[in-house]
Amino acid sequence: MMIQVPGVLDQDGVARIRSIIDAADWIDGNQTSGYQAALAKRNEQLPEGCAAMREAGAIILDALSRAPLFIAAALPLKIFPPLFNRYAGGQTFGTHVDSAIRVQRGSEFRIRTDLSATLFLEPPEGYDGGELVVEDQFGVQKVKLPAGDLLLYPASSLHHVTPVTEGCRTASFFWIQSMVRDTEARRTLFELDMSIQTLAQDVGQENRSIIQLTGVYHNLLRRWADS
Repeated sequence: MMIQVPGVLDQDGVARIRSIIDAADWIDGNQTSGYQAALAKRNEQLPEGCAAMREAGAIILDALSRAPLFIAAALPLKIFPPLFNRYAGGQTFGTHVDSAIRVQRGSEFRIRTDLSATLFLEPPEGYDGGELVVEDQFGVQKVKLPAGDLLLYPASSLHHVTPVTEGCRTASFFWIQSMVRDTEARRTLFELDMSIQTLAQDVGQENRSIIQLTGVYHNLLRRWADS
């Protein structure tokens, strides 16, 4: 399930983050890569744990906590501290799959990567190329979103970033361990949640059927969730 979450950051939020990360010292992205990723990855990245990464990441985590669509789709239990990368001058990231377990450097924090997220921090007209291409059960999806929008997709998907031939593509990326591990169960809960919200707008939140369906949603969440 791929979900676009619009407006996680507004223009002021994007500008605030860019003012922090653009002034920081960037490094070769492969300084934080494993062997397989290093074969495909050509970009720059903020060093994990640096002050700029922590400050900008905190802004994103706060924004995510106020994004109902993200919460409904991801049902997050843990979120890996947001990382930041940029591509220019033909840089690219070839086809790969994200590691199943991600460990935060210098700490005991680790998550199972159920979902991957890319938060775009450069408007699409600011660079050529740089599409995020995700292979899922519905085929190949090519994505390039407005600054401040987020793409949420299964971490098990094969994906790549096409070469950036003009301008610079800047983004944040991170992973989510969901309360609901099973992808299809999480999809069912999301679709049920969205249907309940739509029906509630039509017939009213206090309608008995809406209340009953809401009960079904929470009973399924109790059955499937880890905490």
